Amino acid sequence: MIGDAPAAMDYVALGRTGLRASVIGLGGGGHSRLGQQTGAAPTDSVAIVRRALELGINLIDTAESYGTEALVGEAIAGRTRDSVVLSTKKSLTEQERPITGTDLTQGLDASLRRLQTDHVDLYHLHAVTPDEYDYAVAELVPAMIKLRDAGKIRFLAISEAFATDPGHAMLSRAVADGVWDVVMVGFNILNQSARERVLVETRRRNIGVLCMYAVRDALSRPAKLRETIGELARQGLIDGGALDLGDPLGFVTQVEGVDSLPEAAYRFCRAEPGIDVVLSGTGNVRHLEANVAAVLKPPLPPDLRRRLMDLFAGVDSVTGQ
Repeated sequence: MIGDAPAAMDYVALGRTGLRASVIGLGGGGHSRLGQQTGAAPTDSVAIVRRALELGINLIDTAESYGTEALVGEAIAGRTRDSVVLSTKKSLTEQERPITGTDLTQGLDASLRRLQTDHVDLYHLHAVTPDEYDYAVAELVPAMIKLRDAGKIRFLAISEAFATDPGHAMLSRAVADGVWDVVMVGFNILNQSARERVLVETRRRNIGVLCMYAVRDALSRPAKLRETIGELARQGLIDGGALDLGDPLGFVTQVEGVDSLPEAAYRFCRAEPGIDVVLSGTGNVRHLEANVAAVLKPPLPPDLRRRLMDLFAGVDSVTGQ
């Protein structure tokens, strides 16, 4: 074991899937890609996944495009398969053309080989844009259903292209279709628009929800936060007069028991009704431990949470990246 373990992990039912998932999931993408983007050795990345498992994280999310499936596969090799909720994804284009159902099937088989398993619990269509959605349902969902019937997929999932669709145009359609067991949505302090546009329907239909973008550049880098908040104020999307634009969210860490803005950001997302699992990507074991500790802390004080909700209630145009 490396370091002291945070508080005991909490688990939730992942929507209607019947899966029991940790409230924080380890993401294999993002800027770090388990450290592979920042110079880590493969053994270091494997160690991060194994430390996550030691800490009680049982949901591991990766994707064909991340290049981390083989690392995840090595890290979970030898473990009881039902001890891990394994999530991976397939992008909708290859070599600038839409994939076919055959491409998707072949892609899953390749992912399973890299992951060293015979099935994944969640298989996502990855970063689906609004203009791709009809094609995805018509051409790719039938192949996904066949793969589910063959036992290679347990549940159908879809993730949004939050970077280009921060207003959730695609997911607001998808959650009403009855097709998807689990969705991956962008949600954070700065853009809470999924609350009404996605989470109302996922709660009604008992669809599992994975939260991405809980903490990105703007909530971890002060200069980026000042830039983002300043632009939102100039656009009239937030009340700039209610903030110190030199330290716009400085009031958050002035509240007793809140040690940092990233910690507050994780706690904010964890407490959002309808969010099951908050994803966290990292290339550093100590950072992983800090993120786990943050997610396992109690919700933010109600007055602070309400202030953050009111401040960003009109924002649907930023991601925090």
